Amino acid sequence: MQHKVTSAIEKITLNRATFTNVPIDGLTFVNFFYGNNGAGKSSIAHAIEEDDGIVWADGKSAADYDVLVYNQDFINENFANYGDLKGVFIFGEEDIEAKNKISTLTDEKKRKADERQAALDDWSKKKALIDTALSDFQSACFSQTADIRKRFDKCMDGKKQKKNFAEAVLDEKSPAEHDLSELERLYYVAFDETARAYTEFKKAGATTYGNLPGKDLLDKVIVSSSDTPFARFLKALGNTASDWVRVGHTHFTGTAGGKCPYCQQTLPADFETEIAACFDEQYQQDIRDLGQFQGAYDRETAGITRVLKANITDAMPFDLQAYQEKLALLESNFEINRQRIAEKVKEPSKIVSLEDTDTLLLEIGALIDDINKHIKENNDIVAAKRTSKAKCKTEIMQHLAFMLSAEVTSYHDKVTRLQNEMDDMIERGKKLKARISDLTKEISDLNKHNVNTEAAIDSINKILRDSGFQGFSIQAREGVENVYEVVRKNGDVAENLSEGERNFIAFLYFYHRVRGSMSSEELKEKIVVIDDPVSGMDSTALFLVSAIVREMINVCRNNTEYPDPQVPGDYIKQLFILTHNVYFHREITYQQVGYFDCTSFYIIRKNDNISAVKLCTRQSKETPTEKENYNPVQNSYAALWDELRDIESTIPALNVMRRILDFYFLQLCGYEGSELRTIVLEKKENRDKFIRQVEGEQPDMTDYQLASSLLAYINNPNGISDGLNYVEDRDDADAYKRVFQMIFDALGQSQHYKMMTGQRTRY
Repeated sequence: MQHKVTSAIEKITLNRATFTNVPIDGLTFVNFFYGNNGAGKSSIAHAIEEDDGIVWADGKSAADYDVLVYNQDFINENFANYGDLKGVFIFGEEDIEAKNKISTLTDEKKRKADERQAALDDWSKKKALIDTALSDFQSACFSQTADIRKRFDKCMDGKKQKKNFAEAVLDEKSPAEHDLSELERLYYVAFDETARAYTEFKKAGATTYGNLPGKDLLDKVIVSSSDTPFARFLKALGNTASDWVRVGHTHFTGTAGGKCPYCQQTLPADFETEIAACFDEQYQQDIRDLGQFQGAYDRETAGITRVLKANITDAMPFDLQAYQEKLALLESNFEINRQRIAEKVKEPSKIVSLEDTDTLLLEIGALIDDINKHIKENNDIVAAKRTSKAKCKTEIMQHLAFMLSAEVTSYHDKVTRLQNEMDDMIERGKKLKARISDLTKEISDLNKHNVNTEAAIDSINKILRDSGFQGFSIQAREGVENVYEVVRKNGDVAENLSEGERNFIAFLYFYHRVRGSMSSEELKEKIVVIDDPVSGMDSTALFLVSAIVREMINVCRNNTEYPDPQVPGDYIKQLFILTHNVYFHREITYQQVGYFDCTSFYIIRKNDNISAVKLCTRQSKETPTEKENYNPVQNSYAALWDELRDIESTIPALNVMRRILDFYFLQLCGYEGSELRTIVLEKKENRDKFIRQVEGEQPDMTDYQLASSLLAYINNPNGISDGLNYVEDRDDADAYKRVFQMIFDALGQSQHYKMMTGQRTRY
C-alpha cells in the first residue's frame, strides 16, 4: 500500500486569517499548493515561518533547520531601498584543501549526529518500556484489588482510575496488613450517613434462684411431724395422701358445706380442728417459705427476661443470632423451672430439680460484653466521624499497598534498571553533543576563511545576463564586508527598478541563500517556502525562475531513496511552493504527479471568507488498492489525458485517444497522418510488435487492426470515426488503451506517455 513519506514537517494546523482549525495532512518532501489570490496561501507561508501549528518529526524542531521563506515580506525586508543585500556564505572553489577538510569534518559530524540520534532513539525506547511497565503495573494493581476496592468504594475517591490508584499505591509509605473485617465495620459506620450512636446492652441482675430463700426446700420432702390419730392415719396412707388432703382442704374449705368434697359424707364437727392438727408448725413454715420462693423466682426471672429482651429493641445492626438463641433458651428454662416449682408447691413432699440458668446467664453476659465492645466502637466512630473516615482511608490504602508489595518491588526494580540504562545513554549523548559542538566550531572557523562573496555575485550576474537583464548588475559594496548592491552600467546604485526586475533579483538572492547559509556557525538543512515568486515577471524571467524551482525540487528529492540524482546536493529537506499563476504551476509540476510517496498536491479554496485545503489524491485506475496524485491545474491537452484515464466505453475512448495523437504528433511534433501510419504499421521493427505469432496457426492481427483503427482518423477534420469501416464498440476500451501506449513506444515517445499518465520517469 502506497503512503506519503514524511519529512521534517509532518502536519500543519491553521488558525489564522480565514482558517479555523484547518489541518494540512499528507505533507511529504515536495508540496505544491495552488489557490487564487486571497485564498490563504500567504497564511500557510507565515505559519511555517513562525512555527505556528507545526507538527515536527520526532525529535526535531524549527531550531534544527534554516526555515527560508520567499514572499513579499522577504522582498520588502531585503529591498526596502533597492540597495543592500546581506552576504551569502558559500564555498569557494579555490580553497580545495579547506573544502575537503570541511567535507571530512561534516561527514564526521553527521556520523556523530547519527550516533547521538541512535542514543536518543534508544533512550526513547527505554522510556517507552518504562511507560509500558507503568501501564502493566497499573493494570496489575487494578485487577488484583478489584474486589476490595469495590467493598471500600467510598475510600477510593480520587483513586478510581488505574493511573491515580497506582500512584497512591506507590506513594504509600507505610504498607501494613489490617483485619479487613474490622476495617469493614469501621468503613460502614464512618461512611454511613445514617450512622448514629446506640445504647449499650444491659446485663441481668446478679441475683439468681440459687440465692433466693426457700430454694433449698425444692430437694426436701416436706411432711408434717404431728402425732394425732388422724395424722397417724394420713402417714399410714403415705405422703401423697397428706398432700391430697392438704390441697383438697385448701381448695374446698368454706365451700364444702360440712361434707367431704370427694364422697359427700357428712364430716365430723371437729374436722377442721383435726385437719389443722395434722400439719405441725414446721410444715406450715416450709409451705410458706416455698410459696415465697415461688413468687420471688417468678419476679426475678421476669425481670431478667425483661432486661435482656429490652436490649434487642432499637439495637445496633449486628449479628444477634447467638444472643437471641441464648435468650430463647433462657426463657424456656425459666418456664420449665416455674412449672417444676409449681409442682413442688402443689406436692410439698415431692423433690424437684431446676434447669441450670446461671451458666446461660454467664454466657449471655459474655455475649453482651462482646456486643457492647462493637457498640462502643460504633459510638466512638460516630463521635469522631471525620477522623474515622481518615483512619479508614489510611488503613485500607496501607492494606492494599501491603497486598501489592511484590508488584511494587518488581516495578521499582524494572524502572531502576531502565533508568540507569537511560542515564548511560544521556551521558553518551552529552559526550556526542560536545563533540558535535567542537566539530561545528571547527567547521565554522573554516567557513569563515572560505566565504566568497565574489562567487555569489558572479553567479547572480551570469543569470541576469542569460535572462536578458542588461541594464544593471550586482557588485560588492566597497568598504562593507559581505554586502551587495544593484548598480547600473554607469556605476550608480540602481533605483526605480520595475516590480518584475525587483522580484527577479530578490528571487536570485533567495536562491543563493538556499544554496548557502546566512551564518558561518553551522550549515543546516533547509526548509524552503516559495510563495508566488513570479509576480510582475515577464515570460523569460518566469521561465528561468521555473527552471531554478525545478532544480530545488530535484535537490529536495535527493533526500529520498531515488538513485541517479539529476542535480547534486540534498541541502533542501522539505519544499513548499504556493502560487496562483497557472503557467508557473504547470511549468514546475508537469513531471511530478508520479512521485506519490514524496510529492503532494493541494488546492486552496475560500468560500464565504472561510478557507479550506484539499489534498489532491484519488484511487489509482490501474491499481484500485492504491492511491495516486492528480494535478488540480491542467491545460486542455493534459485534461484529455485525465479524461482518458476514467473512460471505459470504447467509442468515447477512441475519440479522446485520436485527439491526443492528433495534437501531439501532428500539431506539436509535425508528423503527417499517413507518415505516422507508415512508421508504426509498415516499418518492420514496429509492425512485428503489433502482430503476435501463434505456433501452428495464423498470426494474431488484433493489435495491428486496433492500431490501424486508431491511426486511420487522427487527421480527420471531424476528429471522430464516421463509423463506416469499423464497428468499434465491439472491442474492449482497455485493449485500445494498451495499443495506444504501444504507438507511443513505436514512435520513441515512451517518456512522454509516462509523464502524461503520471508514471515516474527515470533518467
